[in-house]
Amino acid sequence: MGDTHISNRSGQSEKWSRRGILAALGAVPAATLLTGCGGGSADSSQGSGATASVQAATRKAAVSVTPADGTAKADFATPVEVTVTDGTLASVKVTGNDGSTLAGAFNDAKTKWTSSRNPYSGTRYTVAVTAAGGTEETATFTTKSPGETFVGYFTPEADSTSGVGMPVSINFTHAVSDRAAVQKAITVTAEPAVEIVGHWFSDTRLDFRPETYWAAGTKITLGLRLKDVEGADGVYGVQSKDVTFHIGREQISTVDLSTKEMVVERDGATIATYPVSGGDSDHTTWSGIMVISERFKQTRMESSTVGLGDEYDISDVPHAQRLTTSGTFVHGNYWAPTSVFGHQNTSHGCVGLHDAKGADDSSVDGSKFYDSSMLGDVVIVKNSGEKTVAASNGLNGWNLSWADWKAGSAV
Repeated sequence: MGDTHISNRSGQSEKWSRRGILAALGAVPAATLLTGCGGGSADSSQGSGATASVQAATRKAAVSVTPADGTAKADFATPVEVTVTDGTLASVKVTGNDGSTLAGAFNDAKTKWTSSRNPYSGTRYTVAVTAAGGTEETATFTTKSPGETFVGYFTPEADSTSGVGMPVSINFTHAVSDRAAVQKAITVTAEPAVEIVGHWFSDTRLDFRPETYWAAGTKITLGLRLKDVEGADGVYGVQSKDVTFHIGREQISTVDLSTKEMVVERDGATIATYPVSGGDSDHTTWSGIMVISERFKQTRMESSTVGLGDEYDISDVPHAQRLTTSGTFVHGNYWAPTSVFGHQNTSHGCVGLHDAKGADDSSVDGSKFYDSSMLGDVVIVKNSGEKTVAASNGLNGWNLSWADWKAGSAV
């Protein structure tokens, strides 16, 4: 090992060995001088790690919102997402200009927030985000409007009271191809509670009913959450509302066309018996369970509207109550002799009761039955010589067994 010459302050040269220099500077432990394969000393590693920690602690959290701030025609078919890097999320609030809010949830690391449902179409949203450490960000976007829409018209009317046979029937303004998506967006609940199932009669009609008639006094709530539900390709619902209706007393009328008699029962007790006349042998009356779907104190009936040519045209049929879409009514009849009722079936398929012209005589059977009835009341026809009416012909789904009814559900 060679020597090193170092000049002192007086300029005199002193001779030092390299070992002496090390000793003078202070012995360095041998372990400190060892390095890993290609790494620096242990002291330098600790120093860089500490620096990285300081940098990470002072780095500002970066927040990202999807849809991006300023988007004018954002997609409404996907959730809103908020993410953060170099930090965690403390709070997210999404508010629409319609006053609605979008709830959501964080992931476990609190680095991502996702709305629990999609935003509404045609709505301007403001997203307010706070990240841990005080970082605050605000973004706004507006969702596009759907190109084509559909609505569901429902029966019975909101806040109405109906008989125990009234189903909840919804008719859509556009054919539905995704029946499951639409049915999942509709709820029907009852108080007292009972199982209620939907049944599709066509791609535009969905009815709901329990296994047996509603209990008298039931409160029914229909929930429509169809807004932005894609019922068919590119066709979206627009409704988001709740409506309620009520079931009144139980009235079930049984028409036996072999005896030409109708027995009316109210809450299990017989309240009236009326002589009637049903369809003749060429125009037999549908048999089965039927529900009153429309009521007219007086109306016009014309045979051409039911495929019977010009056989009749009566402008003032009294006390008419519709049982089928195809034209079956139970109604008053002033043009047939009184002797017909209870003795002969002479009609073109309707069930007739003796009545008076003008619909103002409250003493006749047609008026009495009309006054005792309401929409949703059940009328059962038997021994008519005709097959059972189709469940879709009017509000007559009660003619399907519970198993067959449930088979028509899409969920």
